[in-house]
This record gives sequence, structure tokens and C-alpha cells, in this order.
Amino acid sequence: MIARRLRAVIVCGALFALLASAVPATAAVQVFFPRGEQLVAVQRPGTTVEDALRALLRGPTAQERRAGFRTYIPRGTATRSVRISGSRVTVDFGPKIMQGLNAEGLNARLTQVVFTATGTGATSARVLINGGTVLGVFPGIDASVPLTRASLRTPKGPTPLPTAPGTGVPTAETTALQQRLADLGFLPADAVDGRPGPRTTTGVIAFQKWARLGRDGVAGPATQAALAAATRPAPVTAGGPGRRVELLLDRQVVLAIENNAVVRVIHASSGAAATPTPPGSYAVTRKEARSWSVPFQVWLPYAAYFVGGIAFHEYSDVPVSPASHGCVRQTSFDARWLFDFLSVGTPVRVVAAS
Repeated sequence: MIARRLRAVIVCGALFALLASAVPATAAVQVFFPRGEQLVAVQRPGTTVEDALRALLRGPTAQERRAGFRTYIPRGTATRSVRISGSRVTVDFGPKIMQGLNAEGLNARLTQVVFTATGTGATSARVLINGGTVLGVFPGIDASVPLTRASLRTPKGPTPLPTAPGTGVPTAETTALQQRLADLGFLPADAVDGRPGPRTTTGVIAFQKWARLGRDGVAGPATQAALAAATRPAPVTAGGPGRRVELLLDRQVVLAIENNAVVRVIHASSGAAATPTPPGSYAVTRKEARSWSVPFQVWLPYAAYFVGGIAFHEYSDVPVSPASHGCVRQTSFDARWLFDFLSVGTPVRVVAAS
């Protein structure tokens, strides 16, 4: 009796396993949205190019937006047709696809389409607008020919050159200012050369941000008085031994921390209001000394990614307020320093209010 029941259980179990294996997994397509300076794939239900493009035009979910995903495709954009010939897909959009945006935004829009359209078997994509070939619209990208993911991943043009750290005549006054900034962690020790210049200005701006002063980069009476009374900054969040960094969104500075002591305070510019850097606890996932931004088709020297396509990196324009696509911009003086300080796995805390 017991043996008969055991055989029945085994047979039923085998039949259940067979039926379960016969049920197909939910089909999904990849849709690409910028997150910071890179494209990141998300899954959507579907099996065809048309499914993927429809999901692309709907944009990120509310949860994805809170996590830093964005789209540069205008709401209401329509596809007139999608044609597949061999491994090539041709997508014809209505005129709204060209609405608004600057050069970088237009490039991001195009790369979103190409990466999404080539994710279901096709290896190249051609984009038309109202049935016509697109000429001279996307800077550095020839959209009159079929595009591949590889062609958009290929860098164009030389990497930017670093700015000279100091160009003026050395003075005792500048040396004293630089030394005080270095003692507090707002400049590295090798920046104390007595020469006024953009590197010293950057250190002054970092201090003014920390001290919540006007961010003009000029060491006037208020800044000098604050410097004289200042002590080295301390971490905002608790942490243990080893290296970690804090990005303070309200102050727009990065704190480089080692063994719970602040080593450097760095002037930075995080994501603009439309593309904010999401607060949270992360870690460095990869480092690229010369990184290429696929959606925006620009160089990102000394990039250290910590969530999706959001990274610390060098940029030619580092304003005193948030201005990026979600990444953390730094000057050429500080980006290389922080790149060397960070390792894959270094904890990163993004703090909204400090």
C-alpha cells in the first residue's frame, strides 16, 4: 500500500515537472533609456521590433524615473511604419520626433531608437522622418545610412586636454590661500605653487559651497574670514574603515573619505532638475579612464560609474549648481585625483540634504 502511494506521488511529481517545463517564460524585449551618460536596457513584454518601439515611446515607468532613467523622445511621437528587410529595420517617424532639444539631446534620441530597434534580431537600423532621409540633424552622426550599435559606440574626435593648473605669477598671498585650502582638504598638496589660476579658483568654490557662501570663486573678505575660522570637514554619514565617498546634492560637493576622515572636498555639478542624480547608497561598478557616452556622443574622461550610466567624470563645464544628465561633473584637476582614489566596490552615498 505504501509502495503504491509512493509510486503515485513520484508519477504525479514527474507529470507536474513536465507540464511546468512546457509553459513558456514570459517573452520580453529590451528597451533602452539613458541613465546618466549611458544607455541602460530595461525589460518590457513583447517579441517584435514593433513591441520594443511602442514600449520605447511610452517611456520609463514612474519607478524607473525615480531611479534616474530618462527618455529624450517627445511625448506623443508616432511611428508611421516599421519595415524589416533581412537584418535591417527601417523606422519611419512622424515629425514630432524632431521637436525641441539641443544637439546632445537629439543624439540621445537617435541612439535610443537604434539600440531598441536592433534588439530583436536586426543588427542595423535606419531612421526616416515623414518618409524622408534625415540629413545634418544629428551632430557627428550620419543618419542617412543604417546605423549599428557598434557605430554609435565608436568614439569620434580627440579626448579633451586638461587645463593648465596655474598660469599667473607666483605670489605669497596666493601661496597662503592655497596652503590654507590644502590644509582643510579643498586642494591637494601639490596644488600649492603660488600661481593663481583655475585650479585655485576651483578650490575656493569648493570651500564656499561647503561653508554655504556665495559661489563666485573669489577669496574676498567673507571667504577669507570663514577660511581662518574653518576646521576640516567631517563626513555627513556614518561609516567604517576604508575608502568611501559622499555626494552632497545640496552643497554640490564630493567628500572623499578614508577611515572616516575627509581627505578631500571636491567641487562638483550633479544632475539638473530634469535629470537629477538619485539619492541612495551605491558602489563603484566600473572605471574607464577614457569613457565614451553613447547617447550623447561625447568623451567622459576619468569616469567611475556607480549606478547604471551615472558616473563621476571630468567635464569641461562644471558650474556651481546642478547641470548634468545625472552624472557628477568635476574639473580636470579633480577628476583624475578622484579616479585614482576610487576602486571598483568603493561605497558611494548620494545625500539629498546635508
